[in-house]
Amino acid sequence: MLLGKKRKLGRMIDEMSVGEKLEVTEKIEDRDLLLYLGLSNDNNPLFIQHDYASMTPFKKPIVPQIMLLAIVTGAISKYLPGPGSSIKKQEVIFENPVHHYETLHFQFEVMNVFIKEHEVEINVKGINESGEAILDGLFTVCPPYPAKPLTKSTSFENF
Repeated sequence: MLLGKKRKLGRMIDEMSVGEKLEVTEKIEDRDLLLYLGLSNDNNPLFIQHDYASMTPFKKPIVPQIMLLAIVTGAISKYLPGPGSSIKKQEVIFENPVHHYETLHFQFEVMNVFIKEHEVEINVKGINESGEAILDGLFTVCPPYPAKPLTKSTSFENF
C-alpha cells in the first residue's frame, strides 16, 4: 500500500509475450539534474560546470549515466511489466553522452519469457533527439507475483 491506497500490480509472467513493445520519451530538465545531484551528493564538474565541460571533448555538461538508468528502471517499474516487478540483472552500454535539455526516446522490447524461472528479458534502446544511440541494454526482470491472501480460505468454509 502507498499512503493507504492499494496499488494495482503490473503484468504477471503468464500475461507477457515475446515481441511486446513500449516507448517512453523524457526531456532532461534542470529540476531532474538538481534532484539527482542533491540526492546522490555527486559533484562531478562534468555534470554541472559549463566552464570545465567546455574544455573536454564533451564541450558542455552531460547528464549522469545513472539518471538514464533511472528513466529505464522507472519505466520497467511503471509499465513493463509494471508495479511489483524487480530488476535482477542489467547489462548496459552508454553509447553517446546526453547533454542537458535533450529529449530522449527509449524503446523497450520483451525478448524472452522464462516461465519456469519467473523472468523476462527486456531489450532497451535509447536515442537522443538527433537520432543518435545513447543507450543499449538488456534487463532481466522478475514480473510481479500474484498477491497471496493473508488468511487461509478454509477458515470460513462453514459459513
